[in-house]
Amino acid sequence: MIRVLGFLVLLALPLASAFAISDPAEMLPDPKEEARAEAIGRQLRCLVCQNESIEDSGADLARDLRQVVRQHVAAGEKDQEIITWMVSRYGDFVRLRPPFEPLTWLLWASPALALGGGVLFVAFAARQKRPAPAPLSPAEQRKLKDLLKS
Repeated sequence: MIRVLGFLVLLALPLASAFAISDPAEMLPDPKEEARAEAIGRQLRCLVCQNESIEDSGADLARDLRQVVRQHVAAGEKDQEIITWMVSRYGDFVRLRPPFEPLTWLLWASPALALGGGVLFVAFAARQKRPAPAPLSPAEQRKLKDLLKS
């Protein structure tokens, strides 16, 4: 019974994001406009969850941002105008994929810099000469011979 319940929970997990819009009244009546709003929402980061789009998040702020996006779509604004409005209000952080510009170069380059730093660290650590171990004293040599005989 527990296995079946666990299996059903695992099966339902991918569907959880499909129910992020908690209220069907949130959806736009025109399917084309709703699809546009969802596409825009998938480009915007939930400022609470931070690793989810506002379409996938169940946070209250994400719900509010979804409503704002839908209001702008219903008003006839273009996709880029809506994203520009969100960026002007919340900054580039609201984008799931920030633009490649001088302010975000470090952000985009950080994985390569971290990898390069790790490679340099390993290379320098491998080049360090370790001192040779001190030779065994006569007492240690006798003890070693006794251990090897037994």
